[in-house]
Amino acid sequence: MSTSQQPDPSERPARLTVGVVGAGRVGPALAASLQLAGHRPVAVSGVSETSRRRAELMLPGVPLVAPAEVLGRADLVLLTVPDDTLPGLVAGLADTGAVRPGQLLVHTSGRYGARVLDPALRAGALPLALHPAMTFTGTPVDVQRLAGCSFGVTAPEELRLAAEALVIEMGGEPEWVAEERRPLYHAALALGANHLVTLVAQSMDLLREAGVTAPDRMLGPLLGAALDNALRSGDAALTGPVARGDAGTVAVHIAELRRHAPQTVSGYLAMARATADRALAHGLLKPELAEDLLGVLAGGTDGTEGNAR
Repeated sequence: MSTSQQPDPSERPARLTVGVVGAGRVGPALAASLQLAGHRPVAVSGVSETSRRRAELMLPGVPLVAPAEVLGRADLVLLTVPDDTLPGLVAGLADTGAVRPGQLLVHTSGRYGARVLDPALRAGALPLALHPAMTFTGTPVDVQRLAGCSFGVTAPEELRLAAEALVIEMGGEPEWVAEERRPLYHAALALGANHLVTLVAQSMDLLREAGVTAPDRMLGPLLGAALDNALRSGDAALTGPVARGDAGTVAVHIAELRRHAPQTVSGYLAMARATADRALAHGLLKPELAEDLLGVLAGGTDGTEGNAR
């Protein structure tokens, strides 16, 4: 069922009361999306003042209560806490009797599948892992960004349809991820999204150092085109001095980075080596040019500038 086939919210049966444990950037946005689908947020918990303000902004009028009380009020509970906190939270809620039989318990961790909810499962809850592959700002714009967003879905087979239906109601697209592949799935997303932010921020810093007054305006079209080409063509989209085998240019880059931004050298070298490997494997980098290039990259590790030619 595609998002374009969703029925009108007023015509959907079995509307659920929704609770959020952990009012970070993700939970309130998902609850607000479920509210648009006709479900009813009834309780939210948050510790910091920032999370409380965010809950009031995204879910106005929804009471702030303790986590156990959230579970006491809601049919569907979103556990939107940091990955390292999740196992202890689930165990604690189950041990204190807060989990009710038949209650839908949803976590949004990319790292974990449904098994992290086993303590709640033993208490009768219905466990779902729904991870939105999206970066969140903690503002209402996040609800709009969920339209067409892929979710990594993991759940017991008998709950698969329920999990996928919830994702579709939030405007997302379900993508089934096997329990044992969740860590790899999450590593892939972190490699792409999180490291991209670091690379872009470093690039903007270097452009400012080079005298560019509007690095964001300069990078926007370039990076947009590069991302579009990469998604369309994969490794065939590789360009630049590494893919061309321009060892001299790469050596100058390393020297300039070492002089102006030494903290970026290790990242540049690591990405250049990875790029060279992929370019070689796909026939973009000629083997006769790769030797000099790889020599430059090896030399850059110990502080030399390589054999620029």
